[in-house]
Amino acid sequence: MLCVTPTKFFLTSGSSEGYTSLNSFDGALLASGIGNTNLVKMSSIIPPDCQEIAPVKLPYGALIPVAYASITSDMNGEVISAAVAAAIPEDKTKPGLIMEYSSHGRKEDIEKMVRHMAQKGMEMRNEKIREIKSISVEHIVDKIGTAFASVVLWY
Repeated sequence: MLCVTPTKFFLTSGSSEGYTSLNSFDGALLASGIGNTNLVKMSSIIPPDCQEIAPVKLPYGALIPVAYASITSDMNGEVISAAVAAAIPEDKTKPGLIMEYSSHGRKEDIEKMVRHMAQKGMEMRNEKIREIKSISVEHIVDKIGTAFASVVLWY
């Protein structure tokens, strides 16, 4: 049965160069620790009372629910960044919110933007925020580079 609600989450990020855009993306997944799994891209909700954990070694080939931001570029010297933010509500019976953002530029600016997006998303839901957790990565492109950041849901 595939309809199991995750109870844990973690944030992870990585970047890589690659022979092609897909190789670069794959390398960024490997650098983030989730490269040998089958990612199931999800929308941006953390289940109620989901607990943050340290990144874990995931089983090879597992179906992994993940919200992520990524950017790939082939412009030598370009700075690219990806970030995710998880807004955790004060009320543990309510869901949290994940926002993803990637762009050309420094990770500090990209992370600031995604945290602001998470704050605004919770305001739209009329939910008070207990905390916002975020992670970002920056990459300076050599030939073909990718920056990748994610929130992984786990059981």
